Amino acid sequence: MKKNLVIEKDLGLIDYSEAWELQGKLNKSLIKRKRDFFDAGVDRSGFEPQHYLLFCQHPPVYTLGKSGSIDHLLLDEKDLQSNGFQYYKINRGGDITYHGPGQLVVYPIFDMEWFFRDVHKYVRFLEEAVILALKDFGIEAHREEGFTGVWMQSGNNDTAKKLCAIGVHFSRWVSMHGLALNINTELKHFENIIPCGISPLEKQVTSMQKELGRSINLDEVKARLKVHFSNLFNFDFKIESD
Repeated sequence: MKKNLVIEKDLGLIDYSEAWELQGKLNKSLIKRKRDFFDAGVDRSGFEPQHYLLFCQHPPVYTLGKSGSIDHLLLDEKDLQSNGFQYYKINRGGDITYHGPGQLVVYPIFDMEWFFRDVHKYVRFLEEAVILALKDFGIEAHREEGFTGVWMQSGNNDTAKKLCAIGVHFSRWVSMHGLALNINTELKHFENIIPCGISPLEKQVTSMQKELGRSINLDEVKARLKVHFSNLFNFDFKIESD
């Protein structure tokens, strides 16, 4: 069976709104391309789907998902501005989270009709890619029953700590948004929110740097994530021509 080809883009440190606009543009272009092709009555076997995997970091920003509560943002507009934070209410699932330097954000823009049409399975694959990548660095991570994302036990504490947040959106089976993995993230910025709507008294947030006691090279984590993404979703990477 022919593998899908996925175009990788490393966006570097990019403003959240700019990355969000790019996601939307790619999402809509994939939908339009698919619709135009099939509306023309051409045989499906002749269609070459497009998929993208975007990697980036963001300047400090809080984003609130469509099912989240604004009460989970503990700063007012003045506090946000004075502390240099941006804030956006967006169309992904989930509640509020933080993005910032030292955190690797991954946005798959996949036409899932060419992989599988199962949102639950898709989210589990995102989690599994992160779990496997963390294992490569000696961190035993897991799923936490009743919660989305990737978690780990830390020290003698029985309470799981969150390493990776996940929130997704689909339109005509084309995905947007994705995952945010805390690598060298400034964790104190999570104190300004109730992350994912989960009280810090119940669950806390951690990072690879905190758990391993050293700074981690983001490119090395990205390389491992790429391997696990391609294996799980069974695709090859494609170099995009100019």
